[in-house]
Amino acid sequence: MPVYLRGLLFASEQKRENISSQNLAELVGVNSWQIRKDFSYFGDFGIRGVGYDVNKLAAQIRKILKIAAVQKTALVGVGNIGSAVLAYSGFGKYNLDIAVAFDVAPDKIGRKIENVVIEDVASLWKLKKRKIKLGIIAVPEQAAQETADKLVKAGIKGILNFSPRYLAVPKKVKVITIDIAMYLASLPYYMPTI
Repeated sequence: MPVYLRGLLFASEQKRENISSQNLAELVGVNSWQIRKDFSYFGDFGIRGVGYDVNKLAAQIRKILKIAAVQKTALVGVGNIGSAVLAYSGFGKYNLDIAVAFDVAPDKIGRKIENVVIEDVASLWKLKKRKIKLGIIAVPEQAAQETADKLVKAGIKGILNFSPRYLAVPKKVKVITIDIAMYLASLPYYMPTI
């Protein structure tokens, strides 16, 4: 669904009011039958011969993904990856807002990056009071599990992990790990040999 939402947002930027499953498929790189099948699990969104209303379908997908309202997010680790995450402007399209950032380095605490003041990681426990449920881990590998434990204790229910480490968390917490080096290392396998 996030891939379809990205395609719909692009279509909206192009001032398109309606889009067919075929046109959406071309934008996102999947088959049109797959789009129709995926949408059928959630309801009937299109009109035969007309297609989908771009803005209405985008709103429906946001509801399905539970991002119809802004979801505040906490970032832990404001090094190279964390700073890049803070600077990325694409989260707003998905109603995601990095509302707070944490670090252990005294020279970073109190600084402001992209309108976010960096706080001491010792105050992670305050996330529960702020009603923040999403967290991003961008700390060194050796600190990742401890950081995850603290986030879970603070009420975080979903973690995007940029650390190259498996995180053991309770079943009620969803973790998505993006190990950039691992993904890059897999590319040569898929490249054609000449």
